[in-house]
Amino acid sequence: MRLPHAVKTDIRICVICPPDSKTAEEAKAAGASLVGEDEIFDAIKAGNIEFERCICHTDSLQKLNKAGVARILGPRGLMPSTKTGTVVSQVATTVRNMVGGSEYRERMGVIRMAVGQLGFTPEQLQSNVKAFMDTLKKDIGQLSDRISKEIHEVVSIQPCNFIRPQS
Repeated sequence: MRLPHAVKTDIRICVICPPDSKTAEEAKAAGASLVGEDEIFDAIKAGNIEFERCICHTDSLQKLNKAGVARILGPRGLMPSTKTGTVVSQVATTVRNMVGGSEYRERMGVIRMAVGQLGFTPEQLQSNVKAFMDTLKKDIGQLSDRISKEIHEVVSIQPCNFIRPQS
């Protein structure tokens, strides 16, 4: 999701697609930090995961599945899948949407996501919270009717810097 005021803009995106293709050029121009296939698979197997998001072009999905990196990327939440919208045919558009975008996940009914930074004004925070809640309500509406669709509580947590007195 894209918030009106981006929280994290230094995100590194990996795009799995044929390295010498038009798609690769578009992905690099859109802001992807890693683009390719075999060299990315080798780096992942070696433990060098230098990205926060991973997108796969539909043409490279079969090669991704055969590479055997699912058990490495899956537990980290980085494995591309059609369910999460990270296996796409329009790679450049998806990369542009992810740069400056935020992602939330639900675990045991609890959703956590950063909606601001310390330097944000109250108006910026308010517009980000409103956009997040609108998107969340839209996503909740798409869930099965058997699932409870209530929002019980919204909590704001600010980081604290504790200064210990010198003794």
